[in-house]
Amino acid sequence: MSTKQNQKFEVATQLTKLGRDPAEQFGFVNAPLYKGSTVIYKTMDDLEHRRSRFTYGTAGTPTIANLEDAWTQLSGAAGTVLAPSGLGAVVLALLSTTKAGDHILMPDSVYRPTRNFCNGMLARYGVHTTYYDPMMGAKIEGLVQPETSTIFLEAPGSQTLEVQDVPAIVAVARKHGVKTIIDNTWATPVFFKAHEHGVDLSVEAGTKYLGGHSDILLGLVSANAESWPALRATYDSMAMLPGADDCVLALRGMRTLHLRLKEAERRGLEMAQWLQARPEVSRVLHPAFESCPGHENWKRDFKGASGLFSIILKPGYGQQDLAKMLDGMSIFGMGFSWGGYESLIIPFDCGQYRTVTSWKPEGLALRLQIGLEDVEDLKQDLEQGFARLGSA
Repeated sequence: MSTKQNQKFEVATQLTKLGRDPAEQFGFVNAPLYKGSTVIYKTMDDLEHRRSRFTYGTAGTPTIANLEDAWTQLSGAAGTVLAPSGLGAVVLALLSTTKAGDHILMPDSVYRPTRNFCNGMLARYGVHTTYYDPMMGAKIEGLVQPETSTIFLEAPGSQTLEVQDVPAIVAVARKHGVKTIIDNTWATPVFFKAHEHGVDLSVEAGTKYLGGHSDILLGLVSANAESWPALRATYDSMAMLPGADDCVLALRGMRTLHLRLKEAERRGLEMAQWLQARPEVSRVLHPAFESCPGHENWKRDFKGASGLFSIILKPGYGQQDLAKMLDGMSIFGMGFSWGGYESLIIPFDCGQYRTVTSWKPEGLALRLQIGLEDVEDLKQDLEQGFARLGSA
């Protein structure tokens, strides 16, 4: 089905059609899995002129192309490239917009591995990073320098869930000829169309909601027409592509992405509201809550909320109390990911590494990923955990 034909449908229908063509697959519903390195050419002339849709395994396979094409259509982009992880996608995007001597702007709330890449490898290659308050909006113009090539956004922010004013920052970037990149993993293109809001490159950790089952590592970068050639050239020069099996699992995950996101939204909101009423909880950090920084931006620009949010406990609890709570959880696991079917909970303290904004919450902070377990069971697990917290 052509892009134009597919775009007339709602997103739930689109997701069932993207990245497959039964007419070219002997009638089978799903596309076959292609694995390989070598591509055979019919003639020497074809070989010398690289006359083939796929020239070598590092240039992609039909399986990889199916996922790239599907994501391009879903995100409304000019093209998509893949990476073996979400961080790999961030790296590809940044390398396609920067060169030695450039300056970039990075939100202080950014995913910590992205910060580490900027402070480490990018710095070694002569790219200077300035961190900015994610809530400064159009005031970011005061930080733009003649050498600024890129403004990076992450909405909502990692762990603390601030929702940036994307249109305002994009307007500043366009005024100064600066590229914009957004980490859109929390919302995915289902809940936030980054390119429709003027963002040049959109990064997604397909490890999370696209995969949906905690069994793959995958990154995706989509680009608008202006930024697509540089992104593709960067990708081709590195051959940093994922395995075909992971692409097949991602395509399978795409079919239920909308259903799982809507269910994650419903469950996440119910759990967040329940936690807000708990005596142990001081406040909830959730973009759909009016108290969350940038809530008005979320309400204006986003079509939904996923199942990841954070809470701040009331003062008085210590690390030993928290360990007693978390070590005894029956359903919630402790792990550094989200977007899968299982519920997760981790403590965090981003005050250790943020450099521009102050993170001094009134109590200990926890990030929760709400999975597909029964909500009442999840409440009971947390209730028992809070009892251990209080008894300690």
